[in-house]
Amino acid sequence: MQIVRSSEELALARAAIAGSLALVPTMGALHVGHLALVEEAKRRADNVAASLFVNPTQFGANEDFGRYPRREAEDARMLEEAACALLWIPSVEDIYPEGFSTSIHVGGVSDRWEGEARPGHFDGVATVVAKLLLSVRPDVAVFGEKDFQQLAVIRRMVADLNIPVEIAAVPTVREEDGLALSSRNAYLSQDERSRAAALPRALAEARTAILSGAPVNDALRHAKQALVDAGFLRIDYLALVDAATLEPVETPAGDMRLIAAAIIGATRLIDNLAV
Repeated sequence: MQIVRSSEELALARAAIAGSLALVPTMGALHVGHLALVEEAKRRADNVAASLFVNPTQFGANEDFGRYPRREAEDARMLEEAACALLWIPSVEDIYPEGFSTSIHVGGVSDRWEGEARPGHFDGVATVVAKLLLSVRPDVAVFGEKDFQQLAVIRRMVADLNIPVEIAAVPTVREEDGLALSSRNAYLSQDERSRAAALPRALAEARTAILSGAPVNDALRHAKQALVDAGFLRIDYLALVDAATLEPVETPAGDMRLIAAAIIGATRLIDNLAV
């Protein structure tokens, strides 16, 4: 696996790649969920590239940019063992050089939910993903469904800007008790980790209730109470939304998603389930 650390090195490495290329963008602290993205990338292209960049512009002023887990050597080893051909580890200065003043805002799908809870977050996501795609020029880019709203934002951006890349999604990878794999799970204490499994359980119970004909508001209210009972300190949102527009759904129809973000201890967890 070739490791490059600058845009100049990346351009040379990209020019030398023969055949199709899939990109797996990451912020590092890799786990089995990331490796599932790599496996999907290998199925879709002749070569796989990954990026490792903790993007400062998608973190708010009081968020965890400073303590976000960073373990470059371990991440590189995992990607090499997974048969990645290329790993790009740019610096902040390379992505955002002096004088950088452009930001991409994707309206509509970014306005609610994470967009309300984390102002500016999706502008940072859209901007950095656009830079990654335009720099690497992959045929396909692979993202996980755990960050479902992020996936919708990226798909909208790529379509609106005519970026010539296919966006592929991989279902959320979970622990045995249902908790979605996340780099932020490392923040959880043993007790918090045990209680965090209430989040996927609450979503699963809400889905069952909705599919059984229960009123949506009742199903959501019971799910929120289950999180409170489990010790979650704050629920930013727990909603049933249209899977394409992310607008709230009161009468079930078509493809939908249950989405949630809640805080246990000092850790904010997100999750979603297809309905």
